[in-house]
Amino acid sequence: MKIEDEIKQTAFKSEYHKAYINTIYTANLLEQAQSNLFKPFSITLPQYNLLRILRGQHPKPATVSLLIERMLDKTSNASRIVDKLEAKELVTRKQCPNDRRTVDVLITDKGLALLKQMDELDDGSKTGLKNLTEQEAVELNRLLDKIRE
Repeated sequence: MKIEDEIKQTAFKSEYHKAYINTIYTANLLEQAQSNLFKPFSITLPQYNLLRILRGQHPKPATVSLLIERMLDKTSNASRIVDKLEAKELVTRKQCPNDRRTVDVLITDKGLALLKQMDELDDGSKTGLKNLTEQEAVELNRLLDKIRE
């Protein structure tokens, strides 16, 4: 459906303005779809992102600063997310033996098992991205990368 129909707006200041509104609207739509997929697992998108980072580091620990650096949503409170994941026994936190001011965060076996269950949700096929051909996805990636340059 066209953005004009979605938000009931027929005129935009420019094609750039329309593209901006379209991007924001679509990003929110994709995030909502992802959140709905994660509900049965009682996990949020930032928690999932943090667990994926830790799985990529596994078996090496990660510091909170490394997690912040690599998170998709830079405004997320990584320390609070680690607290919630630790309460769910999906991660552990230990003081770094080399630097007492640093905390090492590790994904647990329970966290790894949860991600294994969720892996099929991660390819975008359960969201609107499935409507794109592979070549269109390549082009979309190129354009999104260009926007961030």
